[in-house]
Amino acid sequence: MERRAFLGALVGGVLAAPLTAGAQQAGKIYRVGHLAASAPSAENTRLLGAFHAELRARGWVEGRNIAFEYRWAEGRYERLPHLAAELTEAQVDLIVAGGTPNALAARKASQTIPIVMVGATTPVEVGLVKTLARPGGNVTGVTFDVSPEQAAKLVELMAEIPGVSRIAILWSRGYPAAEQYQRALERAAVARQRSIRFVDVLKPEDFDAAFSALRRMPVEGLIVMADQLTQTRGDDIVRVAADRKLATVFGGPAKRFVTAGGLMSLSANSDSYWRQAAIYADKILKGASPADLPVEQPTKFELVINLKTAKALGLTIPPSLLLRADEVIE
Repeated sequence: MERRAFLGALVGGVLAAPLTAGAQQAGKIYRVGHLAASAPSAENTRLLGAFHAELRARGWVEGRNIAFEYRWAEGRYERLPHLAAELTEAQVDLIVAGGTPNALAARKASQTIPIVMVGATTPVEVGLVKTLARPGGNVTGVTFDVSPEQAAKLVELMAEIPGVSRIAILWSRGYPAAEQYQRALERAAVARQRSIRFVDVLKPEDFDAAFSALRRMPVEGLIVMADQLTQTRGDDIVRVAADRKLATVFGGPAKRFVTAGGLMSLSANSDSYWRQAAIYADKILKGASPADLPVEQPTKFELVINLKTAKALGLTIPPSLLLRADEVIE
């Protein structure tokens, strides 16, 4: 999406709301920085639209009591520290950081400016917060972390698809607690008499080798684990899976990849992450401390199935699985 159109769509929506009196200091325009590893896109417009809609409902109007500073790394993670420093030098009142690398860059740039992370993983293990219940510093927000047992449900889903007995798992092994997740996935595979093979990506440059490995690997299914790195290449993963005729199950905020041609996703609603982030931004700008706002975790998961993809792969989705789906794409 062209950058000017992207920003115009956001600004137009925020300007449309009435002001709620008495919520903020009279006459002050609060400045909110947005730090993203990606480039502007239709998906980012939609998610930030949910964020801004929640702010509008709470009385924030761009140009009247709030202003936004956007920084996009456009897939170049090495730029994040510099972009985070730009936001701190701009003296923003709050930084919104979507994903673990963004939040870490923002936290390194400032230990005083409040930071609301959105969709970060393992925030305790990487040092963003002390605990989920009591973050204790200048960072809080929303994590899309799920327990190892919840992640293992992706194997259970795949095991219900007839003809899929050998499964590749694409993930970023480099994050803390990875071994716990690996053991949970392996236990689920053994319990359902499925074989699994892990394909690691630790940095963006690893994807070409990972895709080459998937093209050669004797598997019928592919599980894509929920992390920031795999999210950045979801559309490419869908294309590789289609070329290889792999049944693909996505974890994490991944409904859009099923709409694009993936087979299934089991994930929390990504819009809800951004609405909750806006609620926290509102509270912090009105005086709350991020140290005292517990990090939110997903509680409701949606199963989305693409029957068009199933047909293209020659797969029959069992009725029992279709009945559990929150959405079926036909």
